Amino acid sequence: MSTVERTATGARPRPRTTPDVGAALLAVLVLAALAAPLLAPHDPEAVQSARVLGSPSASYPFGSDVLGRDVLSRVLYALRVSLTVAVSAVGVATLVAVPLGLLAGYAGGWVDSLISRPLDMLLVLPALLLAISLIAILGPGSVVAALAIAVIYLPILARVMRSSTLVVTRNEYVVVARARGAGHLRVMARHVLPNAIGPVAVQASVLTGFALQLEAALSFLGLGTQPPTPSLGGMLADGRDVLTQAPWVEVFPGLAIAVAVIAFTLLGDGLRRSLDPTGVAS
Repeated sequence: MSTVERTATGARPRPRTTPDVGAALLAVLVLAALAAPLLAPHDPEAVQSARVLGSPSASYPFGSDVLGRDVLSRVLYALRVSLTVAVSAVGVATLVAVPLGLLAGYAGGWVDSLISRPLDMLLVLPALLLAISLIAILGPGSVVAALAIAVIYLPILARVMRSSTLVVTRNEYVVVARARGAGHLRVMARHVLPNAIGPVAVQASVLTGFALQLEAALSFLGLGTQPPTPSLGGMLADGRDVLTQAPWVEVFPGLAIAVAVIAFTLLGDGLRRSLDPTGVAS
């Protein structure tokens, strides 16, 4: 399409840099987490009294913490844990939310109310308070933290799927499929779901970044991943008392969280732009 034709139709060329940057940055983080045993220069749990609060050096690029443990090695292993918890939590929430939102939006009426009202009740509670309450009942740990985060984001994803389904079901191809005698399950599976899942994928990508932050917050409070397993939130908790004396203990885990959240946000923005049929960001 020429420049004149674009101007006449009102469409703009679709940006290609944002999805590439988000996907590339996330790929680097995932590869670093998966290759942690190969990339980590030291044992992340090895205590070395001679290296307590050691400054960054060639052997210890990120320095060492209050127990002399290598910060770089711990960041790599902690990134693996945080990504696993965040991705698994949002994945479980998505698997449950998609059929619930699809059914609520397609069926409407009392079915919609039966599904939506309990989910709306979960949205009333603050995310961190709800997570702490669930962990207080089930006990701390990375698995329980992932489950708590999944419960928090379930109603959000279900509402997005419901809204998208309501829009798709008004399209002509859905009406035609019904008129031709297609069953409800066939219409939902073949016509509604493939065209309504896009906004859910975008929302899930963005929520994964928030889930990583929430996992770090729970670990910071001692409710998430338990020692001696490295966690980004736990490393932040260890470094808060020595922030002025050894800032590297706090800075590098914080940077890892920030970069991961930016990567998921850019990926979500890229997906939104790619799934926008007009190529124009809303």
